[in-house]
Amino acid sequence: MHEELNNFTRNEVWTLEGKPKGARVIGTKWVFRNKQDNEGNVLRNKARQVAKGYSQVKGIDFGETFALVARLEAIRFLLACATHHDMKLYQMDVKSAFLNGYIDELVYVEQPPGFEDPNNPNYVYRFSKALYGFKQAPRAWYERLRDFLIEKGFKIGRVDTTLFIKKMDNDLFVCQVYVDDIIFGSTNEELCKDFGNMMAKEFEMSMIGELTFFLGFQIKQLKEGTFIYQENTQEIYSRDSRWMIASQLKPQWQLIQSSKPMKVVSRWTKLSIGSLLYLCASRPDIMFSVCLCARFQADPKESHITTVKRILRYLKHTPSIGLWYPKGTSFELLGYSDSDFAGCRVERKSTSGGCYLLGRSLVSWSSKKQNCVSLSTAEVEYIAAGSSCAQLLYMKQMLKDYGVELTRIPLLCDNESAVKLANNPVQHSRTKYIDIHHHFIRDHVTKGDILLRNVGTKEQLVDIFTKPLDESNFCRL
Repeated sequence: MHEELNNFTRNEVWTLEGKPKGARVIGTKWVFRNKQDNEGNVLRNKARQVAKGYSQVKGIDFGETFALVARLEAIRFLLACATHHDMKLYQMDVKSAFLNGYIDELVYVEQPPGFEDPNNPNYVYRFSKALYGFKQAPRAWYERLRDFLIEKGFKIGRVDTTLFIKKMDNDLFVCQVYVDDIIFGSTNEELCKDFGNMMAKEFEMSMIGELTFFLGFQIKQLKEGTFIYQENTQEIYSRDSRWMIASQLKPQWQLIQSSKPMKVVSRWTKLSIGSLLYLCASRPDIMFSVCLCARFQADPKESHITTVKRILRYLKHTPSIGLWYPKGTSFELLGYSDSDFAGCRVERKSTSGGCYLLGRSLVSWSSKKQNCVSLSTAEVEYIAAGSSCAQLLYMKQMLKDYGVELTRIPLLCDNESAVKLANNPVQHSRTKYIDIHHHFIRDHVTKGDILLRNVGTKEQLVDIFTKPLDESNFCRL
């Protein structure tokens, strides 16, 4: 607790003064937690002095609060790019990061419980910088870090504004920010050392080292490539060691009316699905099953609980599966698009799926129920291809920040009608009812941004994201 308050003094965060008449004063409290490493071992006991931000009033105590954070997809994208460029990635953690952000509002806070000034017990602290718990604290920290890096010659990514890039001669330096966790790497090791020294001079650092654990990802940077996995998930599926492997889902389970309500364990189901959704960040093999269960989170029934247990059985016996990003492969962007037809037994809507690779590195994937009921397989595949087109264009812009320009990006679809519909602007009775916003893929095919091609059903990787599969096909994909 003394260490935390000393941070306030060193960073010149607050000033003790008399309470102005009519001023709003925000309460504070202490938060204690054990900081753990990726093995679950306790590194240190941590005390944090936080403000009771829920009592802040918009327009008086704070203005804008939105703060950017890196998407998990962007982290995988950076890992794939670093592997291709043979860069070693490092990580750093800024100590008490929010205390570095400047705030514009006049905010008064009570003295910390247990550390009141004996001579001035009625005085309050006026803050010139942010405090943990302030609603504007994350935004203030991001703006401080952004302005500092721009001043040092870095450029912000045009699509991902948590990405900072610096090019010097033939060397590339990249830095990705997630609140106070920063990962960085360069084709020149000296640039990494210079960056670490530069940050340590401006901010107080609690850790600088090789990237091994980030946002729940365990990362192994090897000579042959990079392996990403999430093995520390014992708490999710340790409730029953007798569960056996099972990957198939029977379509009949979706009929809600035939299932008994299970209010007693519904909370367990919701917590399990929440954990599984996060696990999907490195386990695309369970994406379809988990997303299907998530549709019934509001009111889970007995059949849904049984299905969640089947997913957990599968995870119990496959703890080390993850994503492998090999070195020495091409750096071409490739997309796959697919959809089932009226697979949802409740609403008869279809499920779109897509996966996107940089060379042989899978960096993004999706499994999502469509918003409307479709009347033909051509329509559902065409809508799915439109969603995949949008994702490929987004990734194309991200690659520009890394200095890679691509045109005519291949998008593979296993429905010939959808491919022809995108390449031939013909309206007839089968297609005239398709909403106009689905036709934007046709526009990008005409411009040459996307090259939509047909692929055989057996080579369609996205089947695993759109429908239940038998064991042989599931394992193959």
